[in-house]
Amino acid sequence: MLFLQLVLLAVLLLGGDSEDDSQDPISFRIILTTSFYSSSLTQNQGSAWLDELQTHGWNNKTGAFRYLQPWSKGNFSNEELLEVQNLFYTYTIRASSTFHNHIRDWQLEYPFQIQLVLGCDSHFGEASAGFLQLAYQGSDLLSFQNTSWRPSPEGGSRAQKVCSLINQDHVSHEIVRKLLNVICPRILLSLLDAGKVDLQRQVRPEAWLSAGPSPAPDRLQLVCHVSGFYPKPVWVMWMRGEQEQTGSQRGDVLPHADGTWYLQVSLDVKAKEAAGLSCRVRHSSLGGQDMVLHWEQPHSVGLVFLVVIVPLVFLAGLAWWLWKRWKAH
Repeated sequence: MLFLQLVLLAVLLLGGDSEDDSQDPISFRIILTTSFYSSSLTQNQGSAWLDELQTHGWNNKTGAFRYLQPWSKGNFSNEELLEVQNLFYTYTIRASSTFHNHIRDWQLEYPFQIQLVLGCDSHFGEASAGFLQLAYQGSDLLSFQNTSWRPSPEGGSRAQKVCSLINQDHVSHEIVRKLLNVICPRILLSLLDAGKVDLQRQVRPEAWLSAGPSPAPDRLQLVCHVSGFYPKPVWVMWMRGEQEQTGSQRGDVLPHADGTWYLQVSLDVKAKEAAGLSCRVRHSSLGGQDMVLHWEQPHSVGLVFLVVIVPLVFLAGLAWWLWKRWKAH
């Protein structure tokens, strides 16, 4: 009995852990792209994202955040939000000035772009320390690790020079450390708490089938449309029985204005092989029950006429004959 109780306890504990393991980490990202057009013209484009949901925009001229969700301010006070804005704006100004001042030393040529990604992740309800990466013209240049910048191997000698100089800027260092270790984790946890109703919502998808443009006279393009689902992860596949059709072509998952998503998956088949195919949809909002739509071969116009129009004409004639007989009597 004692052995059985120990086994049962182990199963319960492992079951509790597996429930936590199923929770995917959620990330918060601040993305800043600075375009250097000339020594006197620089433009910044900034945004913040909770996974793939944009939560903030950024006014390039004033440095003010734009709050794109009702809960984008989290539990920060107005004074705290202003402090974060000023801190971020100050860093962008200092970084831009540094690149302008060393245009020759670092062998830069106008126009060019610097991309910055600052972020942190949540694991089991706790936020990790943040990370910061910097790229030049889309290629990795530097990354901030622990307490200092490190050059990327892809950056070559330019990365070495930039890293050596930026590591001497102690003011920027303090700003970066505060953004990564204090502000980013707090923003992430604050947004998860303030927006949990929206972030945890489940919206069931609608699905339908259609025929796309025919690839050839003897072939069909079958299209499975899945629309209006939330959250974004979804599995859609053309099937024959329980066998997945490897020729299924998945399109991009596209956003709707209401925050839900749309996807279409197509399959190119011989016309005579379309019978027996189905589209299967799996989504967290379906409660473990797959949505299955079976392809039905479209009927010809002549068959539709025979099945629908002819009986209607017959019934109309019968009604007219009965009315005439009733009137005669």
